[in-house]
Amino acid sequence: MKEIAELQLPENLRYAKDHEWARKEDGKARVGISDYAQDQLGDIVFVELPQVGRSLSKGDQFGTVESVKAVSELFMPLAGRILAVNKVLEESPELVNKDPYKEGWMIELNPSDPSELESLMNKETYLQMLKGLK
Repeated sequence: MKEIAELQLPENLRYAKDHEWARKEDGKARVGISDYAQDQLGDIVFVELPQVGRSLSKGDQFGTVESVKAVSELFMPLAGRILAVNKVLEESPELVNKDPYKEGWMIELNPSDPSELESLMNKETYLQMLKGLK
């Protein structure tokens, strides 16, 4: 497992307490799990994602990630309608481990309330939360 100082936590993302990240892109939001989450899970072997078009509220479960250790639920960091899912993860779930912020993204959504993004943690606040978990 990585030490906190070894984690990749991009500045341009917002983080949820359940370790999902969100990034605003052209009025949409792209979502995945943090480097911390993928590291804790270990080798990811399966990712289950929602149907495109589905509307979910903040905090709703949108899928699951299965690793050699456990199955973990994925939660919506903000409310919105699913515009796209990363189909590549069906064949290559390990991309979440290799590149959680680019190739390992999970869903793209149209946020119901774009200001919800600002209520998520920035890098520094998320780091402080992680230090409290150790």
